[in-house]
Parts: sequence; structure tokens; C-alpha cells
Amino acid sequence: MTVAVVGATGMVGEVMLRVLAERNFPLTELLLVASERSVGKTLSYKGKEHKIVSLADAVAAKPQIAIFSAGGETSLEWAPKFAAVGTTVIDNSSAWRMDPDKKLIVPEINAHELTIHDKIIANPNCSTIQLVMVLAPLHKKYHMKRVVVSTYQSVSGTGVKAVRQLENEINGVQGEMAYPYPIGRNALPHCDSFLENGYTKEEMKLAREPQKILNDRTFSVSATAVRIPTAGGHSESVNVEFINDFALNEVRQLLQATPGVVVQDNPDTNTYPMPIYAHDKDEVFVGRIRRDESQRNTLHLWIVADNLRKGAATNAIQIAEYLLEKQLV
Repeated sequence: MTVAVVGATGMVGEVMLRVLAERNFPLTELLLVASERSVGKTLSYKGKEHKIVSLADAVAAKPQIAIFSAGGETSLEWAPKFAAVGTTVIDNSSAWRMDPDKKLIVPEINAHELTIHDKIIANPNCSTIQLVMVLAPLHKKYHMKRVVVSTYQSVSGTGVKAVRQLENEINGVQGEMAYPYPIGRNALPHCDSFLENGYTKEEMKLAREPQKILNDRTFSVSATAVRIPTAGGHSESVNVEFINDFALNEVRQLLQATPGVVVQDNPDTNTYPMPIYAHDKDEVFVGRIRRDESQRNTLHLWIVADNLRKGAATNAIQIAEYLLEKQLV
């Protein structure tokens, strides 16, 4: 089993290597791929140094699986080249997510849709993954009508430059800016670029991707995405209107029984999800579970996850594990 990690030197790429090692993914050869300026340098995996290779060399090696986290332009150009030599690509960018011919996969929800013919598989947006992990079992039981979500997203979702900006501001150092304003002691209602409809790309991903993952367009999602000065972990305040009514104890039991979801919900002991506790964990945490007293059949939730792990690297590697288990590569 030869596996290529494309974008191995980036923030998500580094986490991918860590997750591959932690989960003892059964690879026999690892190809680390990055931009031309990094070719020839080395990265460590399980105590062994691996030379970084070019995209062209990685395609020539015909790996069984290539996990991409190198940006949309790279994915659009190179994913088809890998697929053409028989490689199954799991892509972490937004390039293929809404392509009607490509599947958008959260393994716990819809991995069963994958076949041996799926050579480019899309990994959803980080905020989408944690949202649908919690909403999927509730939708199945109570049938969602409308979801309103406000996100509180870590600077790590933007990348190294943004993390460095926050660190510089904390330390009083002048440096390169990833955002148009300071992020320390601030909140920016601005994740990704603005579109003509006044929403950002991030907000429209949250509106469209859950419908595709759940294969259902009978519900709608409206989102406001906000960047806050945390170093890791995304949080979401979620208001869900259902067609059918629910009992809160049943909602909690349903979520407690959902693989990959952890309920942290006890106001008496100040128990609720926070990024500081979700850090470096693969689960999605949910709490502040309460009825919206202003509207029928409506629920409030607070959802937190590590955006670099379940929101990106772990989800991609879980897809790869499923492909192996079902002998689809």
C-alpha cells in the first residue's frame, strides 16, 4: 500500500502524518509531496526521514491512495492526473465538493455510497463536518426544516500565516497580516472571501454541503462565519427547527449513541464543549442542549471540534481506512 500525502509541509499535512502514525495506517511506502521549493528536503514519519518529492514523481509512482491538502488550484490540476493512473484521491480542498460527479464524504454518515469507481473523493469543509456529525442522527429522527448556524472559528483554519499573526499580536510584535484587521482581542465576521449575495464562501459551504452529504434538499441552512482569536478548534452555535417534536432526554440519548460524538452537557457542573478540550481529539463535542422557547420544535446546540483533525486530516484518513476495509482500492 503506497500512500501519497500532497501538501505534506502544510498545517493540515503535518496533522495528516501524525494521524496516519497514531492510527497505524497499514502503508508500506509513503510519498511526501510538496511544492517545488520543498522538493529534496526531508520530513520525519515514525522516526524515519522521507525525502519530499514532486507531484510529477508522485504520479509516476502510481500510489493506491493520494490524500491532498494543497489548495484548490493544485487539486483541480493534479487530482485528475493521479486518478488517470488508478490512484484514489481524497481531496481536502473545496475544488470538488460540489461537483455533482464527486462524492462528499463523512465516513460515519455516508461512506457506504463509495464504490471502486470513485477516484476523486471530496473531504467536506471543517465546519460542515462537525455540524453534520451532530445533525445527521437528529435529522433522521425528527426531520430538519431549517438550521441557523453561527461559527466561532480558530485562526488555524486560515493557516500558518494567521496563527503567526495572532502570536505576534499577543507578543506585541509587528508582523505580516493574514487578515485585514487585528485578530487578537477581536472577532472578524469574515471567513473566506465575500460573494455577490453578501455571504462569504465559508458561509455558503455551510449552506450547501450538508444537503449534499445527507442527500436531502428539503431543509435549509443559513450561516454566519466568524473568526476569533483561538489557536485551534472551531465552535458553532446551532439552532435547528424540526418538522417533528422531540424530547430533550431522547435527543441526548440519540447523540450519546452516535459514533464519533461526545455529549458534554451539564450546566450544574459547568460542563460544556470548549476548543481547549477538543484540541488534538478526533471526536465532535456537543452541549448546551436546550429547547428554543421562542419557537415550536426547535433546538439549540453548541458544537466544538478540532478543525485540523476531524475537520480535515482525521476525516480524510477515515475515508482511506474505509476504502481499505471494503477493498475499494
